[in-house]
Amino acid sequence: MMAHCEANYGRLMRLLRWLGERDEARLLLPQGDAAPGSLTLRVLERCRYTTMLELEQHSPHSLLPGPALTVRMYHDARSAEVSGARPYRRTVPARHDYPNAAMHQRDEKVQWNRFLAEWLRHLQEHGAAAGTPWRPLISDA
Repeated sequence: MMAHCEANYGRLMRLLRWLGERDEARLLLPQGDAAPGSLTLRVLERCRYTTMLELEQHSPHSLLPGPALTVRMYHDARSAEVSGARPYRRTVPARHDYPNAAMHQRDEKVQWNRFLAEWLRHLQEHGAAAGTPWRPLISDA
């Protein structure tokens, strides 16, 4: 899990540098020939050693609400971990007893951090800032 958290931190730092002093931005995500979906990036809290973000996906073609992840970035440890996920769970505990009444997986936190890594990788490869000509949003340069 730590490898995902460290990689997520690096990708999120690129987004924060692009975001600058703004606390919110909308990023376009292409969906083939259909109208693009979007991802809203919100800074919920900025502190010296931590930053709390929310990433929320919107899709014009889905009847279900898109996922929204709350992520805490730890600048001293250069790590970012998912602390909440909606609409599924408001908070994500480190570990679940199994079996449990809600049937959550024992390693749910690991799975959410892996999902965030895949989401950020997709955004890095295909995302663009809303209102700008189509161009990659994040570069490794």
